[in-house]
Amino acid sequence: MDAVDHQILAELQLDGRLTITELADRLRLSISRCQRRLRELERTGVIVGYHAAVDAAAVGLGFEVLAFVSLRQDQPDTLAAFDKAVAAIPHVIEAQRLFGDPDYLLRVVTADLPAYQRLYEEKLVRLPGVRRINSTIVMKQVVPTRPLPSRP
Repeated sequence: MDAVDHQILAELQLDGRLTITELADRLRLSISRCQRRLRELERTGVIVGYHAAVDAAAVGLGFEVLAFVSLRQDQPDTLAAFDKAVAAIPHVIEAQRLFGDPDYLLRVVTADLPAYQRLYEEKLVRLPGVRRINSTIVMKQVVPTRPLPSRP
């Protein structure tokens, strides 16, 4: 990847709805050259998709919890079963496996505390291998999800 590829990524992370023409103009590239570079970034998996950023509170999901999950055992079967089961819960919008204890960090959104309590009791504690869940309510999002830095 060269500087032009990094510029393409920076522009698209700021506005994923740019047309090829707009992107080419911003980068001072021909439309065909810009399109070839963009398609190559998509083909190689550098760009993995396009999406709209949605305000969770505006759609009734303004209650956010970070849940730290420790498993009873870390056997491959348990990890795979947990991964599959947690991926099937729509209110879990991020799940990361961690080194050490806890084993996972889940980012969960619900309408309110009672809705989180129901989700916790009906789904989260019943996930395969769960030993303990420590939940922390998010008070304020200080740094919203933002574009990746332009250079590593």
